[in-house]
Amino acid sequence: MSASPVLTSASTTTEPRGARAGRGWAASGVAAALAGGTGIFLSMSVSPVYDRADPPTVESVTDHLSGFVPQLIGLHVATVVCALLLIPFAAGLHRRLAGQAPAHSLLPAVAALGLGVLSAVLVLGSGLDTEFVFGLGEPELMVASDVSFYSHWIATISWLWLTAGVSALALGIAAIRHGAAGRALGVTSLVLGGLMVLFGVSPLQYMAGFIGPVWLLVTALTMLRGERAAR
Repeated sequence: MSASPVLTSASTTTEPRGARAGRGWAASGVAAALAGGTGIFLSMSVSPVYDRADPPTVESVTDHLSGFVPQLIGLHVATVVCALLLIPFAAGLHRRLAGQAPAHSLLPAVAALGLGVLSAVLVLGSGLDTEFVFGLGEPELMVASDVSFYSHWIATISWLWLTAGVSALALGIAAIRHGAAGRALGVTSLVLGGLMVLFGVSPLQYMAGFIGPVWLLVTALTMLRGERAAR
């Protein structure tokens, strides 16, 4: 007896819906990595030069930053955009890993939570921008010691990608042990994640900011290609 046309139609429409999970989450990871890298670059570009022969003063730091207001605005935008885009990427990564990892595995939640914490850190890192970016338009009204502190703030907080290292390690373990991603991505995640964590627990924690956007870009591009191939 032949299958009912209604049942056949239902089965063919239901199965693609499960397969078409969408690629937006992976694309958001690519954009987040680019925004995060841009923020790191702009942070470096606005930092005052520290020269032993001509040590900076709080007044010289204020004068220096007052000439970089456009870059500071760009730094703020890039940092916040990265923070926002990390949220859908973290959710999508959780879904991807949960579909492959054993039931009750903590790896999907750990991977997503690490990126969620990073998003919160980046929002916090941009928290002083409003006051100082607009205040530097009239530097004579700013307290020089406050501006000097702000220069250290923007050179440090948005670089703290430590928890992305935890996410990378979780992804690496899920890839190697459970096939949640390709082995090459798994090994890359373990190596880069380990470096981020090692830097993060040391006094050189800001060094994780050099590695985090690279790992995120590689991971997101790999996931994006994988989702595209699955369609």
